[in-house]
Amino acid sequence: MTQPAESAATARGASASFTWTRLGSLLSILPLGVWTVNHLWDNLSAFSGKRAWEAAVEDHPHPVAHGLTLLVVLLPLVLHTAWGLQRLRSSGANINRYSTYGNLKYLLQRITAVGVLAFLGAHLWLALIKPRLFEGGPEPFEDIAREMRFHGPTLLVYVLGTLGVAFHLGNGITSFAWTWGLAAGRRSLQRVDRLAVATFLVLLAFSWATIYALYEAGGQYGP
Repeated sequence: MTQPAESAATARGASASFTWTRLGSLLSILPLGVWTVNHLWDNLSAFSGKRAWEAAVEDHPHPVAHGLTLLVVLLPLVLHTAWGLQRLRSSGANINRYSTYGNLKYLLQRITAVGVLAFLGAHLWLALIKPRLFEGGPEPFEDIAREMRFHGPTLLVYVLGTLGVAFHLGNGITSFAWTWGLAAGRRSLQRVDRLAVATFLVLLAFSWATIYALYEAGGQYGP
Protein backbone atom coordinates (compact mmCIF):
# COMPACT_ATOMS: atom_id res chain seq x y z
CA MET A 1 0.00 0.00 0.00
CA THR A 2 2.90 2.37 0.57
CA GLN A 3 4.43 2.00 -2.91
CA PRO A 4 1.53 3.69 -4.82
CA ALA A 5 1.47 6.47 -2.24
CA GLU A 6 5.21 7.03 -2.62
CA SER A 7 4.89 7.03 -6.41
CA ALA A 8 2.08 9.59 -6.23
CA ALA A 9 4.13 11.78 -3.90
CA THR A 10 7.12 11.56 -6.24
CA ALA A 11 4.94 12.50 -9.21
CA ARG A 12 3.50 15.48 -7.35
CA GLY A 13 7.01 16.58 -6.38
CA ALA A 14 8.22 16.32 -9.97
CA SER A 15 5.19 18.25 -11.19
CA ALA A 16 5.72 21.00 -8.59
CA SER A 17 9.42 21.19 -9.49
CA PHE A 18 8.59 21.46 -13.19
CA THR A 19 6.05 24.22 -12.54
CA TRP A 20 8.46 26.07 -10.24
CA THR A 21 11.20 25.83 -12.90
CA ARG A 22 8.92 27.23 -15.58
CA LEU A 23 7.77 30.06 -13.32
CA GLY A 24 11.32 30.99 -12.35
CA SER A 25 12.42 30.96 -15.97
CA LEU A 26 9.43 33.02 -17.07
CA LEU A 27 10.02 35.67 -14.41
CA SER A 28 13.60 36.11 -15.66
CA ILE A 29 12.17 37.39 -18.96
CA LEU A 30 8.76 38.80 -17.96
CA PRO A 31 8.83 41.20 -16.25
CA LEU A 32 12.44 41.28 -15.01
CA GLY A 33 14.15 41.14 -18.40
CA VAL A 34 11.83 43.67 -20.00
CA TRP A 35 12.16 46.03 -17.04
CA THR A 36 15.97 45.72 -17.08
CA VAL A 37 16.14 46.69 -20.76
CA ASN A 38 13.83 49.65 -20.15
CA HIS A 39 15.80 50.72 -17.06
CA LEU A 40 19.09 50.65 -18.94
CA TRP A 41 17.56 52.58 -21.83
CA ASP A 42 16.29 55.26 -19.44
CA ASN A 43 19.73 55.53 -17.85
CA LEU A 44 21.26 56.41 -21.21
CA SER A 45 19.67 59.83 -20.69
CA ALA A 46 22.76 60.51 -18.53
CA PHE A 47 24.37 61.68 -21.77
CA SER A 48 21.87 64.57 -21.74
CA GLY A 49 22.73 65.65 -18.20
CA LYS A 50 21.19 65.89 -14.75
CA ARG A 51 17.65 67.01 -15.59
CA ALA A 52 17.14 64.50 -18.38
CA TRP A 53 18.47 61.61 -16.27
CA GLU A 54 16.39 62.45 -13.21
CA ALA A 55 13.25 62.87 -15.36
CA ALA A 56 13.79 59.52 -17.08
CA VAL A 57 14.96 57.45 -14.13
CA GLU A 58 13.49 58.95 -10.96
CA ASP A 59 10.35 60.92 -11.81
CA HIS A 60 7.02 59.10 -11.53
CA PRO A 61 3.61 60.54 -12.43
CA HIS A 62 2.03 59.41 -9.15
CA PRO A 63 3.17 57.68 -5.93
CA VAL A 64 0.73 54.84 -6.64
CA ALA A 65 2.36 54.28 -10.03
CA HIS A 66 5.75 54.18 -8.34
CA GLY A 67 4.50 51.67 -5.78
CA LEU A 68 3.00 49.43 -8.46
CA THR A 69 6.22 49.55 -10.43
CA LEU A 70 8.20 48.43 -7.39
CA LEU A 71 5.69 45.63 -6.73
CA VAL A 72 5.81 44.41 -10.34
CA VAL A 73 9.61 44.35 -10.23
CA LEU A 74 10.56 43.44 -6.67
CA LEU A 75 8.09 40.59 -6.13
CA PRO A 76 9.19 38.69 -9.27
CA LEU A 77 12.80 39.43 -8.31
CA VAL A 78 12.29 37.81 -4.90
CA LEU A 79 10.60 34.77 -6.47
CA HIS A 80 13.27 34.41 -9.15
CA THR A 81 15.99 34.73 -6.51
CA ALA A 82 14.38 32.01 -4.37
CA TRP A 83 14.15 29.75 -7.42
CA GLY A 84 17.76 30.47 -8.35
CA LEU A 85 19.06 29.72 -4.86
CA GLN A 86 17.17 26.43 -4.85
CA ARG A 87 18.78 25.49 -8.19
CA LEU A 88 22.22 26.40 -6.88
CA ARG A 89 21.76 23.93 -4.03
CA SER A 90 20.24 21.12 -6.07
CA SER A 91 22.22 21.10 -9.32
CA GLY A 92 25.76 21.45 -10.57
CA ALA A 93 27.71 21.54 -13.79
CA ASN A 94 29.80 18.57 -14.94
CA ILE A 95 32.41 20.81 -16.53
CA ASN A 96 35.25 18.79 -14.99
CA ARG A 97 34.20 15.75 -17.02
CA TYR A 98 32.65 17.40 -20.08
CA SER A 99 34.17 20.80 -20.78
CA THR A 100 31.68 21.79 -23.44
CA TYR A 101 30.50 25.26 -24.39
CA GLY A 102 27.09 24.51 -22.89
CA ASN A 103 28.55 23.45 -19.55
CA LEU A 104 30.76 26.53 -19.47
CA LYS A 105 27.71 28.74 -19.95
CA TYR A 106 25.89 26.78 -17.25
CA LEU A 107 28.75 27.34 -14.81
CA LEU A 108 29.02 31.05 -15.67
CA GLN A 109 25.26 31.40 -15.24
CA ARG A 110 25.55 30.08 -11.69
CA ILE A 111 28.57 32.24 -10.87
CA THR A 112 26.95 35.40 -12.23
CA ALA A 113 23.77 34.59 -10.31
CA VAL A 114 25.67 35.01 -7.04
CA GLY A 115 27.44 38.13 -8.26
CA VAL A 116 24.26 39.69 -9.61
CA LEU A 117 22.46 39.01 -6.32
CA ALA A 118 25.18 40.87 -4.39
CA PHE A 119 25.27 43.69 -6.95
CA LEU A 120 21.51 44.19 -6.99
CA GLY A 121 21.39 44.21 -3.20
CA ALA A 122 24.00 46.98 -3.07
CA HIS A 123 22.41 48.87 -5.95
CA LEU A 124 18.91 48.77 -4.46
CA TRP A 125 20.23 49.93 -1.10
CA LEU A 126 22.34 52.80 -2.44
CA ALA A 127 20.09 53.97 -5.27
CA LEU A 128 16.61 53.32 -3.87
CA ILE A 129 16.18 52.32 -0.24
CA LYS A 130 18.76 54.48 1.53
CA PRO A 131 18.07 57.81 -0.26
CA ARG A 132 14.27 57.50 -0.20
CA LEU A 133 13.86 56.16 3.32
CA PHE A 134 16.70 57.92 5.14
CA GLU A 135 17.49 60.99 3.05
CA GLY A 136 14.00 62.06 2.03
CA GLY A 137 14.25 61.72 -1.74
CA PRO A 138 15.74 59.88 -4.71
CA GLU A 139 19.48 59.67 -5.25
CA PRO A 140 20.76 62.94 -6.79
CA PHE A 141 22.42 62.72 -10.19
CA GLU A 142 25.49 64.53 -8.97
CA ASP A 143 26.03 61.99 -6.17
CA ILE A 144 26.14 58.94 -8.41
CA ALA A 145 28.13 60.81 -11.07
CA ARG A 146 30.70 61.89 -8.47
CA GLU A 147 30.96 58.34 -7.12
CA MET A 148 31.57 56.95 -10.61
CA ARG A 149 34.31 59.50 -11.24
CA PHE A 150 36.18 59.65 -7.97
CA HIS A 151 35.42 56.41 -6.08
CA GLY A 152 37.24 53.52 -7.72
CA PRO A 153 35.44 50.70 -5.86
CA THR A 154 32.03 52.03 -6.95
CA LEU A 155 33.14 52.23 -10.57
CA LEU A 156 34.57 48.70 -10.44
CA VAL A 157 31.45 47.28 -8.79
CA TYR A 158 29.20 48.80 -11.45
CA VAL A 159 31.43 47.69 -14.33
CA LEU A 160 31.55 44.09 -13.07
CA GLY A 161 27.97 44.08 -11.78
CA THR A 162 26.47 45.20 -15.07
CA LEU A 163 28.69 42.69 -16.89
CA GLY A 164 27.15 39.96 -14.74
CA VAL A 165 23.61 41.25 -15.29
CA ALA A 166 24.10 41.40 -19.06
CA PHE A 167 25.45 37.85 -19.22
CA HIS A 168 22.91 36.40 -16.79
CA LEU A 169 19.95 37.88 -18.65
CA GLY A 170 21.32 37.18 -22.12
CA ASN A 171 22.15 33.56 -21.33
CA GLY A 172 18.81 33.25 -19.52
CA ILE A 173 17.09 33.53 -22.90
CA THR A 174 18.54 30.16 -23.85
CA SER A 175 17.32 28.58 -20.61
CA PHE A 176 13.89 30.14 -21.09
CA ALA A 177 13.57 28.84 -24.65
CA TRP A 178 14.64 25.36 -23.58
CA THR A 179 12.40 25.22 -20.51
CA TRP A 180 9.30 26.36 -22.39
CA GLY A 181 9.91 24.11 -25.39
CA LEU A 182 10.52 27.01 -27.78
CA ALA A 183 13.79 25.52 -28.97
CA ALA A 184 14.51 21.82 -28.90
CA GLY A 185 16.52 20.98 -32.01
CA ARG A 186 20.12 21.86 -32.72
CA ARG A 187 19.32 24.54 -35.30
CA SER A 188 16.69 26.24 -33.17
CA LEU A 189 19.03 26.22 -30.18
CA GLN A 190 21.78 27.75 -32.29
CA ARG A 191 19.45 30.55 -33.34
CA VAL A 192 18.43 31.17 -29.74
CA ASP A 193 22.07 31.12 -28.70
CA ARG A 194 22.88 33.81 -31.27
CA LEU A 195 19.99 35.87 -29.90
CA ALA A 196 21.36 35.38 -26.37
CA VAL A 197 24.83 36.59 -27.40
CA ALA A 198 23.35 39.61 -29.20
CA THR A 199 21.24 40.44 -26.14
CA PHE A 200 24.29 40.19 -23.89
CA LEU A 201 26.28 42.56 -26.11
CA VAL A 202 23.46 45.11 -26.38
CA LEU A 203 22.81 45.13 -22.63
CA LEU A 204 26.52 45.45 -21.92
CA ALA A 205 26.79 48.33 -24.38
CA PHE A 206 23.85 50.12 -22.72
CA SER A 207 25.31 49.55 -19.26
CA TRP A 208 28.87 50.62 -19.95
CA ALA A 209 27.73 53.58 -22.04
CA THR A 210 25.70 54.80 -19.06
CA ILE A 211 28.65 54.31 -16.72
CA TYR A 212 30.83 56.29 -19.12
CA ALA A 213 28.26 59.11 -19.27
CA LEU A 214 28.07 59.27 -15.46
CA TYR A 215 31.84 59.14 -15.18
CA GLU A 216 32.23 62.06 -17.60
CA ALA A 217 29.50 64.05 -15.85
CA GLY A 218 31.15 63.50 -12.47
CA GLY A 219 34.08 65.66 -13.45
CA GLN A 220 32.02 68.84 -13.12
CA TYR A 221 31.07 68.13 -9.50
CA GLY A 222 34.50 67.53 -8.04
CA PRO A 223 35.62 64.87 -5.54
